[in-house]
Order: sequence, then C-alpha cells, then structure tokens
Amino acid sequence: CVVEEPHDVYAIEGAGEFKGVFHVLMGVISPLDGIGPGELTIDLLKSRVETRKVAEVILATNPTMEGESTAVYIAKTLKPYGIKVSRIARGLPMGGDIEYADPVTLQKSLQGRTQMNEPQVPLSALRGEKS
Repeated sequence: CVVEEPHDVYAIEGAGEFKGVFHVLMGVISPLDGIGPGELTIDLLKSRVETRKVAEVILATNPTMEGESTAVYIAKTLKPYGIKVSRIARGLPMGGDIEYADPVTLQKSLQGRTQMNEPQVPLSALRGEKS
C-alpha cells in the first residue's frame, strides 16, 4: 500500500482492513513546489517490486490534484512489471451529507459505486447492537 506520509500508515492501519506492507513516498509530485518524482521514494518502490514477490500495489494517495497525479505517475511507472495496480476508493465519508459534497466527490462516488448484495454495515450495527 503506497501512501504519501508516515501518518497515512497509521490511519490505514487504524481501519483494520489492510494487512500488507506499506511504502511511504515522503510527499507527492508537486511541480509548483519544485517536487518531482526524483524527490520521492518512487525508485525505492520500483526496487521493492523488482526484488520481492508483489502481487498488487494499492495506491492510497490523497484525492488532491497532486495525489492523483502522483498515483497516475506511479501506475504508469509500474505498468512494465505486469502487476496489479489499484487505487483506493474515493467517495463520501461515513456520516457525511450529500448536499455538502463537492461535485468531484459525488462524481467519484457514483463511478465507484458497489452492488448491494450484502449489507455494507452489519445489520446488528444498524439496530444499535454491540458486536
């Protein structure tokens, strides 16, 4: 799981869903700030992909212009390795109101929608029961 900063590791670990290895970029590509790919740990990421059995790289950069640009750059950089490269979903936060969401967030939420075969939240939680 590729993240921008060390504090992102703690946030993702706190969700309890990801059990793999992290790679911290130490920033994002930001031409206006003079930060290019060479200032990040992208070469180290490529080296890790080359020397380890990597099945998938999950890009977990922030949904900003710089985060998106960095994710696209990394995805293109890793394409020759033939591994799965995915991006974390983006959308509305739990407890967020649709009326206050920006158009891009709503667009990404609709594009990344999931089928409701099973409840996304356990029914016991909806009833207020403790698990």
